[in-house]
Amino acid sequence: MRKTLIAALFAAALPTIALAMPDAGPHHGGQHGPRFFKELNLNQEQRQQIGQLMREQMKGRHAITERYLEKLPAAEQKAMQDELKAQQDKTQSAIRAKLTPEQQKQFDELQKKMAERRAERAEFEAWKAEKAQKAQ
Repeated sequence: MRKTLIAALFAAALPTIALAMPDAGPHHGGQHGPRFFKELNLNQEQRQQIGQLMREQMKGRHAITERYLEKLPAAEQKAMQDELKAQQDKTQSAIRAKLTPEQQKQFDELQKKMAERRAERAEFEAWKAEKAQKAQ
């Protein structure tokens, strides 16, 4: 359950990050964003290989983060989750404030759709865990 919650928190943060940094989406980050690779004039095969390496790095970082988060006491995990949620809400409010009324409407719709997808995913993960328990 903790892994699902942590994964949901990370998934919830990705859209905010993507919106806050229009030059770098979820697959491009830090110093190795699109501008960095654009200057190298990579061919298609190189872009695919580097993209794969970056996805593997992201998965590895996520696994390491989860491993250390699991060691935290429940109270500290809850405090961290609350702080992350508050920070996400603050960032989303700040982003929304910079949008036109029409963009705000679209932003709200996108947020609602993402919340629905997260809920569906959580429901699926719960079903999958229940099925796995019954199989044992």
